[in-house]
Amino acid sequence: MRIYQKRNTCFIGIDMHKDMHCAVIIDCWMNKLGEVSFENRPSKFPAFVEDVRRICGTKEFVFGLEDTRGFGRNLAAYLVGRRFEVKHVNPAYTSAVRLSNPIIFKDDTYDAYCVARVLRDMVDSLQDARQEDIFWTIRQLVKRRDLIVKSNVMNKNQLHSQLSYSYPSYRKFFALVDAKSAMCFWEHYPSPEHVKATTPEKIYETIKPVHQALKLQRIHEILAMIEKDGDTRKDYQPERDFIVRNIVKEIRHNKELIAEIDDELRKLLPLTGYKLHTMPGIDLATEAQLISEIGDINRFPDSDKLARFMGLAPVQFSSAGKGKDQRCRNGNRALNAIFHFMAVQMVAISASGKPRHPVFRGYFEQKVKEGKNKPQALVCVARRLVRIIYGMMKTKTEYRPYQKDL
Repeated sequence: MRIYQKRNTCFIGIDMHKDMHCAVIIDCWMNKLGEVSFENRPSKFPAFVEDVRRICGTKEFVFGLEDTRGFGRNLAAYLVGRRFEVKHVNPAYTSAVRLSNPIIFKDDTYDAYCVARVLRDMVDSLQDARQEDIFWTIRQLVKRRDLIVKSNVMNKNQLHSQLSYSYPSYRKFFALVDAKSAMCFWEHYPSPEHVKATTPEKIYETIKPVHQALKLQRIHEILAMIEKDGDTRKDYQPERDFIVRNIVKEIRHNKELIAEIDDELRKLLPLTGYKLHTMPGIDLATEAQLISEIGDINRFPDSDKLARFMGLAPVQFSSAGKGKDQRCRNGNRALNAIFHFMAVQMVAISASGKPRHPVFRGYFEQKVKEGKNKPQALVCVARRLVRIIYGMMKTKTEYRPYQKDL
């Protein structure tokens, strides 16, 4: 936007909230022309636009939205649908403007003013506020899934704690504490007194429907371990048993919820056109997380921009002609973590001694031989993953493994 265009343009910064939005209008000289507060309801948006027209008069205007929690999604969709120019303002830019003030303070009006200032200075480089429903929906499902998974982790920790009182050797009973056979056992026999009140055959018949490969001999081995643990009965044992059963029910219910979310993701992910699941090491959950964090790949002109977005590219720190590249600790840390764990999986060695992905393992070992330490080599693997995934998303093609020329 040239200077004469800016002189005839008003910049509207909007601080988004759950119930009320605050908008501040400034001109190109950063003079405050007006302020509008309005409810976050679609029925109030037309009146807000009319107030903006009245304040701006004959000048053009552009909107800047600092939408951190999705509270401004409805307003953005309304403005974009009516062909207004709407820009997304990164909260980091707004925070930098706020902190540049000698006396730092914060309120809705000043926040909206800071958004307007960032919009004025960076109107040509800010991204358009595009509201694509499919990516937003996938992101909401992924957030919901992550919340349930974290809840189940806490439930399993509580289950470990409760079982250690009643069954000191409980870790040797089953491979996983939350396996189907284990959950069935804890639900029916939360403490040794329930085991002693029945027979091995009845226990076997109880667990057999959920574990077809179970053998009666294994039940006898579990009973022998319980016998070696001794008397673990404590006061208020019925209440303790209730806690164990309650935790088991919640874990089972959360697993059902996760399965339902996975079913919805299986329906949505193909609609994006991306085929990340064809790459070894990327399952449904990882693919959904990648798409939810990256969104529309066309936002990034090349893979280097995507790497910088997640803080995987080095940052130059220099002064007076001296300096060096250093590790970036900013960017999208959630996406950075996804690529880090993917890199770890790609270079891992399986239990049989064979690399899970020979090509990435060879690349990792090559970088180590060149003098890089293992964390640095792992970053190189992550960067290569960024380039491959960027190409797959950009062209919407399947993963094609590398093959050496014969």
